[in-house]
Amino acid sequence: MNSCAVSDEVLHGLLRDDVPAGDLTTATLGIETCPGRLTFRARGAMRVCGVEEAVRLFELAGAAQCRPAVRSGTDVAAGAELLHVEGSAGALHRAWKTAQILVEWMSGVAGSAAAIVSAARPLPVACTRKSVPGTKALSIKAVCAGGAIAHRLGLSETLLVFAEHRLFVDDCAAATLRRLRARQPEKRAVVEVADIDEAMVWAAAGAEILQLEKFPPQAVAALRGRLHAAGLTPLLVATGGVGAHNAAAYAAAGADMIATSAPYGAPPADVAVGFERLRGGVADV
Repeated sequence: MNSCAVSDEVLHGLLRDDVPAGDLTTATLGIETCPGRLTFRARGAMRVCGVEEAVRLFELAGAAQCRPAVRSGTDVAAGAELLHVEGSAGALHRAWKTAQILVEWMSGVAGSAAAIVSAARPLPVACTRKSVPGTKALSIKAVCAGGAIAHRLGLSETLLVFAEHRLFVDDCAAATLRRLRARQPEKRAVVEVADIDEAMVWAAAGAEILQLEKFPPQAVAALRGRLHAAGLTPLLVATGGVGAHNAAAYAAAGADMIATSAPYGAPPADVAVGFERLRGGVADV
């Protein structure tokens, strides 16, 4: 079985969503059992992702032979073959569009993440939990295929204190951090801040990580200077509006890491799908 980022149950659900009661056109034409071949190719250069899930979709749809030509995370040139499937026309048509869209969307996310990672070097790039609801496993696979990491998979694993949390807390910064450490001693405290003065308050209180929300690069540099002068060394995470166009500026300004949701809004890659009819195992020409 091919390795997938999601369970067969989820992939079956994707197929049911597109083919809730059979393929009316293929069935009405009476071509369901006709043997055929299908190939995915990249229309342009791209960072590939999702081919394993696409292959599994065809397998679940009943295709006889399915193989990926490349692995997720691979850079390919225009015209490169991505996957190859043989089976009945019914099986090919059942999975065709779902598989194509999945590869295009995941590859678009992976390519965007790869561009930010390249621009940000040597900083690590983490992608936030702001993926489309219901797509988390696929989204995380795609950003990892682009060379990024997951910022946080959900609310259950990290301590990230937003201003919206602090609205309900009456303690000072130091007392708030003491409360967090007393109850979760193995976790590092991350605090999102909106300006340099707020960042200095939380750094002085002992916050290990400051998430700098919508700081321009010059503000990151200014904060880094003030922290150095005060002998404070929190990790600085630049977030909010960071993408491939400005990641290098944040690296130069002194950020330690970038957190971004930009890849989730990337346009999909373009995948060409070619069908062939087989007669006696030989394609029609």
